[in-house]
Formats: sequence, structure tokens, C-alpha cells
Amino acid sequence: MIRNFRFESLEIWQISIQVGDELFDIADSLENKKLFRFAEQLHGAGLSITNNIAEGAGSISKKEFYQFLNYARRSCYECANIIIVVQRRGYIVEETKQALFSRLDELSRKITDFQKALLPSV
Repeated sequence: MIRNFRFESLEIWQISIQVGDELFDIADSLENKKLFRFAEQLHGAGLSITNNIAEGAGSISKKEFYQFLNYARRSCYECANIIIVVQRRGYIVEETKQALFSRLDELSRKITDFQKALLPSV
């Protein structure tokens, strides 16, 4: 019997893994253009979103989980900034930037909502 981890059933993790795939596709394209620093930053920030949600889901306390979700949310903003720089440099088109912004904004809002449900008094 294959066991699933708790985080796999979380909507925020499911969205983050999809957004991560999109970010990785861009990072891979940047890597192919030998833009290694941009690619490395985007890979790391994109992976940080899913990693922090997963790691937080393994927490024993809700307060600790909340903090990991905060890290994940902040990584959404880091990805948005990288996307701005990459678009300004002409490595992606405006439409790609806007589509990713929409996905990152949605994810960020859902993380915040999840945090509020997790610890309503914070």
C-alpha cells in the first residue's frame, strides 16, 4: 500500500506544485540560454514554496506550520520579483509574466487564507 503524505492533500501544495512546474520550465529555458544565475534563483524560490508547505505540514504545532506557510508565501513574492527582472531583460514575454503573476497571487492568497484558518487568532 502506497502511503501519501499529509501535504499532498492540501490544495495550496497542489497549486504550488503546478506553479512550480511552470517556474521550472522558465528556469530550464534560462539555463539553456546559459543564464545560470537567473535559473538557479528561480529554481530555488519555486522549490521553496512547495518545500515549506510540505515541511510545515510535518510540524507538530500549528504555530510552527503557520511559520512555514509564511516562508512559502514569501517565496511567492520572491518568484514574482524574479519574473519581473526576467521579463524586463526580455527573457519572457509580458503575457507569461502576467499569467504567472495571476497564479502566484492566487497561491499567496490561498496560503494566507489557510494560515487564518490554522490560527484564527494570529
